[in-house]
Amino acid sequence: MARATPFPMTLAFLACVACGELDAGPVLDTLEDAETVDAAPEGGADLDAGQTDLDATPPDLDATPPDRDAARTDPDAADPKPIADAGIVPDMSWGPCVADGERGDCLSVDDCAPPMTSVPGFCPGPAEVQCCVAEADEPPVQGCDPDEHPQPNQGLVESAGEPGCPAGMIVSGTVCVDRYEASLVLPDGSSWSPYHHPGPREVIAVSIADAVPQGYIDGVTAERACDAAGKRLCTNEEWLRACQGAAGDTYPYGDRRRDGVCNDARAQHPAVQLFPNDPNPFDRIQHPCINQLADGLATTGARAACVTADGAFDMMGNLHEWTADPDGTFRGGFYVDTVRNGPGCLYRTTAHNRQHWDYSTGFRCCAAR
Repeated sequence: MARATPFPMTLAFLACVACGELDAGPVLDTLEDAETVDAAPEGGADLDAGQTDLDATPPDLDATPPDRDAARTDPDAADPKPIADAGIVPDMSWGPCVADGERGDCLSVDDCAPPMTSVPGFCPGPAEVQCCVAEADEPPVQGCDPDEHPQPNQGLVESAGEPGCPAGMIVSGTVCVDRYEASLVLPDGSSWSPYHHPGPREVIAVSIADAVPQGYIDGVTAERACDAAGKRLCTNEEWLRACQGAAGDTYPYGDRRRDGVCNDARAQHPAVQLFPNDPNPFDRIQHPCINQLADGLATTGARAACVTADGAFDMMGNLHEWTADPDGTFRGGFYVDTVRNGPGCLYRTTAHNRQHWDYSTGFRCCAAR
């Protein structure tokens, strides 16, 4: 039975709004976007100098989610025997505990009241001291099973490319660029679920209208998917040219920001919405249900005005997009923020190496003409 630890909604990361780091923008993910940007965004000042890289060591792509409690204090380290021998059941906490994978506190059963519940066998001291954890909640997303692999893109196909370009691509400067953020298909032509990392399996990048674009992808796998399609990841320069157009605009649609044109300002961070009782919701940013929340990730081309002069959609917002930078760069922001690491097309995240992935990381491909 899954349980979650209650968490007061006054999150530490909300303090960023008060201190001005968010530029009066939306609430941000402190794990993904509190990172060091190595250099000033092209055409703008360094908006993130002095930030700390929280993701220097990326997760193993094929490993199970890390044990977030491995570094916590061992509840058995302290010797409670003198108190227990005296027959005293303390009113205060006996320390932290973990029951069935969920964190709680060792408390007297009399002090563990609903919506909490006591679980025996995980605490030191007398039998009356048990691990107090939250009772199981209803599934956080109605109808979302993280073990299922929905395929909303099944049956969708790429349109013809512009002259000299492969299917699904437009001309931008001297190269071809995907018209839409990429999704994935398997070698047999069936679609891969855009809510799951594909792991080591062979996948092929496609650029399709009205598709759920592929999040949950690292830079290495994105490059491999482009290569399998006869394309490649865009260089930083190619990506910027495609987003800014020949005029070098700051935003895909022009030189002045217009609210609501792109999918870039979700009011609540989706990890906080999905796990409201978790004290560390940003530890769960690989969860497949995050991008299945309402008013989150949009289908490709759904924001009809979020288009470049050349005809590329969603280069600002929706998903971050990996580039070919071998040190790891993704661009354009995502559906919570397109401000913090640079405005619009100049938004750039460099704190993660190419093995990093979470719900917000996507990509598109380029190709030679």
